[in-house]
Amino acid sequence: MTTSTERPSYAADAEVVELCSELIRIDTTNYGNGKSVGERGAAEYVAAKLDEVGIESTIYESEPGRATLVAHWEGEDQSADPLLVHGHLDVVPADPKDWKVDPFAGEIFDGCVWGRGAVDMKDFDAMVLSVVRARQRAGVKPRRPVRLVFTADEEAGGVYGAQWLINNHPETVADCTEGIGEVGGFSITVKDDLRLYLIETAEKGMNWMRLKARGTAGHGSMINTDNAVTNLVEAVTRIGGHEWPLRITPTVREFLNTLEEVLEVELDPEDMTETLAKLGSFSRMFGATIRNTANPTMLNAGYKVNVIPGEAEAHVDGRFLPGFEDEFHATIDELLGDKVTRESVVTDIALETEFSGGLVEAMKACLAAEDPQSRTAPLLMSGGTDAKSWSRLGVRCFGFVPLQLPPELDFMGMFHGIDERVPTASLEFGSRVLDRFLDQA
Repeated sequence: MTTSTERPSYAADAEVVELCSELIRIDTTNYGNGKSVGERGAAEYVAAKLDEVGIESTIYESEPGRATLVAHWEGEDQSADPLLVHGHLDVVPADPKDWKVDPFAGEIFDGCVWGRGAVDMKDFDAMVLSVVRARQRAGVKPRRPVRLVFTADEEAGGVYGAQWLINNHPETVADCTEGIGEVGGFSITVKDDLRLYLIETAEKGMNWMRLKARGTAGHGSMINTDNAVTNLVEAVTRIGGHEWPLRITPTVREFLNTLEEVLEVELDPEDMTETLAKLGSFSRMFGATIRNTANPTMLNAGYKVNVIPGEAEAHVDGRFLPGFEDEFHATIDELLGDKVTRESVVTDIALETEFSGGLVEAMKACLAAEDPQSRTAPLLMSGGTDAKSWSRLGVRCFGFVPLQLPPELDFMGMFHGIDERVPTASLEFGSRVLDRFLDQA
């Protein structure tokens, strides 16, 4: 194995910054409700980059323009089960007036690549392409076969992407037993120069809900004790203000145990105040991994100021911890009361796997080779990824997008935030780690 100062001659990180910038310039905004732009163009871009180095791919469309790419990369040991390496091509919307730069210009300055998708997740798409292209040019195969999948629609639950693929073309990934994708592998600096790299082994399930309240329509000047808007808002307020109890899952328990060792302190899982204070910007995500959450996000009611409508609607983003789905739904139903009903718009499962095995050991070893001041710990992701879909075919998934990050960067604030950016040095670091990983995975 080479050390961090002994890079292979093919230099897998050579073009990762350029690739990331070019991918960002392809506007792949996913607006939800089946509406998106640019996914076909991004899939064709990836296909062209793979074709340049002799890797054929297939583009599948669930609907016109909703494109997912699948490619097979041969490994040294063709008898081994393929490793699934997946990334999504779509991004959430970005309003240019809120940004310092054009979110779809892919600008490079201040040591970062800026733009929508820089961390979610065109950074990893670029890392994968840079490593694949460099190794192919040098004739260096991965240890085992690799199935490359770049999906559509991840930002809206994967209905037109990963979910559609496993329902309609399960053979494309059914022979994979393990996989890597977002979100995990990034560093948080917890003590001096000691970095803790968080590898996702679990993620919350989700239930995006539509709430409906019905009441008696009437004139806005009249007394109305059955106002749909009032009924809805009261229920929404109860949900938004509910304090969910702490629930420590096995993944979070192991994370806390590692944190105790690193900080050389004893942490009380029943009192997270001190723990969260030590985690900096990461505390926002971690805080959402120790309880269920339900956030009201949309309201819709009425059509004229002097008319009391007979119906009102709201949407709630609900997330539940592995093992606590029943508790989540029972609590929501209690909070709704008897005047509001709910229906699921998008639902998906929670996931959890052990932080152990050969793939995990390979991740640890490759991170340590590039960053001797590193430790690893499992992460429970507060959001969801395409791993939910792959798991239905028996694929054991991990979030592993290796990024060594400067301690002052509010990395978690980059996800779906304004001025999204990723350091160029982090991209290059990630490509080197991923390159090593493919020799050991």
